[in-house]
Amino acid sequence: MLGVSNVEGILENYKRAIYEKDVESFLAIYDKNVHIYDCWGKWESKGITLWRENVVNWFGGMREEGELLKVDFCDVTIEENMNLAFVHCAVTFAAYSGKSEEKLRQITNRFTFGLKKVNETWLITHEHSSLPIDMETGRGMFDSR
Repeated sequence: MLGVSNVEGILENYKRAIYEKDVESFLAIYDKNVHIYDCWGKWESKGITLWRENVVNWFGGMREEGELLKVDFCDVTIEENMNLAFVHCAVTFAAYSGKSEEKLRQITNRFTFGLKKVNETWLITHEHSSLPIDMETGRGMFDSR
């Protein structure tokens, strides 16, 4: 994969790589020292090796279930200068049956990305995903959007 020279391109590659379950293309948009706070499974990953483990498990599970995952970014705000960028948005993940194309489920998370430019290529150095929490139950609110 060639380097991505704009932040919007990173978001497009993120969507495409997830839909195609392409681990290598997905990981190529991340810095080797990435620090991720995730609201699934391991809530923190430091470095591309640990993030790779999570991504391989995530994409592998979708393959086993025969699911396709479509990603949509909403309310995207991008602030950038020559070498650093900050993105925050809502990200909807919609799972579809690979055979019938029936929508199986959908969730929307809040995301923040920190990026830096390395050799004229943008890379994600920090990612934080979250869900609002219902204060009465202590559970994540998956459908609050």
